Amino acid sequence: MFYSYILKSFKDNRYYYGSTINLSNRLIKHNKGDVKSTKNRRPLELHFFEVHNTRSEAFKREMFYKSIEGYHYLKQNGII
Repeated sequence: MFYSYILKSFKDNRYYYGSTINLSNRLIKHNKGDVKSTKNRRPLELHFFEVHNTRSEAFKREMFYKSIEGYHYLKQNGII
């Protein structure tokens, strides 16, 4: 299984979008400061995730979250 996910920063209340094969380990890495883009935004919580069958599907969904259409979708559905 592969995951697309959204993290929320307690520090700045902003969101981070990503994809991974191991969601729990990835969250640990984010909160340990091992991920450059979220290192200064810790602590982070898992806000939302979706499960996908392939890495490609998870990555495409991550890219969708980051698009303007994805932003509107997430807002309209009360996800963010």
